[in-house]
Amino acid sequence: MTLGVGGSTAAAELEKMTKMTGGITPIGIDEHLERVKRAQALMKKEGISALYLDTSANLFYFTGISLKLTERLHGAIIPAEGPVTYLSPAFEEPKTRSMLKFGDDIRVWQEHEDPTALVADTIASLGYESGVVAVDPATPFFNFDGMRKAGNRYDFQNGAVVTAALRSQKTAAEVALLDIAAKVTEEVHKASARILHEGITTTEVQAFVQEAHRRLGAVPTPYPPLILFGEATAYPHGVDYPQTLEDGDMVLMDIGGWVGGYRSDLTRTYVFGEPNPRQREVWDIEKRAQEAGFNAAQKGAPHHAVDDAARGVIESAGFGKDYALPGLPHRTGHGIGIEVHEDSYIVRGNTAPLKVGNCFSIEPTICIYGEFGIRLEDCATVTEDGPRWFSGPSHTVDDPFGYEA
Repeated sequence: MTLGVGGSTAAAELEKMTKMTGGITPIGIDEHLERVKRAQALMKKEGISALYLDTSANLFYFTGISLKLTERLHGAIIPAEGPVTYLSPAFEEPKTRSMLKFGDDIRVWQEHEDPTALVADTIASLGYESGVVAVDPATPFFNFDGMRKAGNRYDFQNGAVVTAALRSQKTAAEVALLDIAAKVTEEVHKASARILHEGITTTEVQAFVQEAHRRLGAVPTPYPPLILFGEATAYPHGVDYPQTLEDGDMVLMDIGGWVGGYRSDLTRTYVFGEPNPRQREVWDIEKRAQEAGFNAAQKGAPHHAVDDAARGVIESAGFGKDYALPGLPHRTGHGIGIEVHEDSYIVRGNTAPLKVGNCFSIEPTICIYGEFGIRLEDCATVTEDGPRWFSGPSHTVDDPFGYEA
């Protein structure tokens, strides 16, 4: 039997859990203001007059305000110089004001008015009658469409030149939160493995994973985590039906949650029972591929070097070239932060050099439709001394959690 798999119950595991996040330091006002300052410096360098932020993760990143996206425009404008100005439906102004971390200028629109005209009018009132407006890349098209009509005196461009550039390079405070989030999810993984038994369903494990994150002090995802058994593990994003665990099944759990607004994303794959020779062989290839990707994640190396290294191990073992199956059908990783998938991506063609503070997953999945799939996913950060894991990684096929390491 794989070490650390089975032998307990959901009730027993939840009973002994205590909060792991009591000592975290959330992102404060000073860091939000520093982000705005960095954005403005980059905007001046790029010749951008203003950055429009919609109801998105980018709004949260710069202002600390978290809002649910609706059909009503709600956001903020960062001018190249001066304080942030907020935009709100008029009837939501008191709520918006109660959420402000800094600043006090809120421009409002009434239900019969065009809110996108307010965006253009506000930018003009801040001293920019013309120029380049960078638009939050998460802006719904109907908002952007209105802005380019109401603000046709402006040139609009993708705001990722600012948002992605800043968000992809984490500060020490962000790295600390990512570190804790990963450690929480690592504990959830260990507990989830212990509750497995023949006959348990993927939906039962999903419910446990969500509650375990809550008990340990993290915010679980609003959607069920990816839990797969048997042949279904070959599908990178899962299948649309639940599975029931049987002896000898491959188990894949891709789970995560938020701590202080920052996301974890860890995948563990192991066998329920005794691994057969085929499972052992492929698991070991996957392990070597992930290690190769990690070793390639050096400061100054291009992002694609991580993908090249991991994919090279898989291809040299006889699996499909490029994205052919059986093999690795997708990129090797993605940036991580306040969202689970962020810039910059670990993918062929991404020549951007890795910088200190870049944080990303390394997850070179091996998919074998009709048999099983294996993904070992951990997140890492680039430091002056090389890459550093936030969690794990998995130890061996017989002892995936390293109890005897």
